Amino acid sequence: MSADLDIILKKYKSGKREDLIPLLQEIQEYVGYLSEEAIVKVGSFLGLSTTKIYGLATFYDRFRFIPNGKIRIIICNGTSCFLNGSQSNIDKIREETGIQPGQTTRDGNFSYEIVSCMGGCHNGPVINVNGEFHTHIKAEQLPELIRKLKYVIEND
Repeated sequence: MSADLDIILKKYKSGKREDLIPLLQEIQEYVGYLSEEAIVKVGSFLGLSTTKIYGLATFYDRFRFIPNGKIRIIICNGTSCFLNGSQSNIDKIREETGIQPGQTTRDGNFSYEIVSCMGGCHNGPVINVNGEFHTHIKAEQLPELIRKLKYVIEND
């Protein structure tokens, strides 16, 4: 991961404080999360304390500090999806995986998060599984979907 961080840091030659958020965003996009190593390297590069960087990153709810699971589920909980039952989907995924939003299962297989809108309001509730959208999802469908996803992981 260190080499990947060095490649990203080289893009920000100026090393200015205003580069902090775009730099953290790029690291997270490339690596998937902000590791302790990344925060320390960014701090050294920009001349900022790690507590200042961590404080800023925790202020924004889009930064992650643990890796995503092999299967990343994103659940829309926007108004339309909520009115069509997304809360039941959230409850069922929590029940099936045993984790809270933003967490990753111990085996590293599943993680999920809740977003306020995916732009598929007329198709809600919507979930996204590793970039693939599923529309009109009902809670009753989720145990079977998760079983299939576990099967794919185990046989990959």
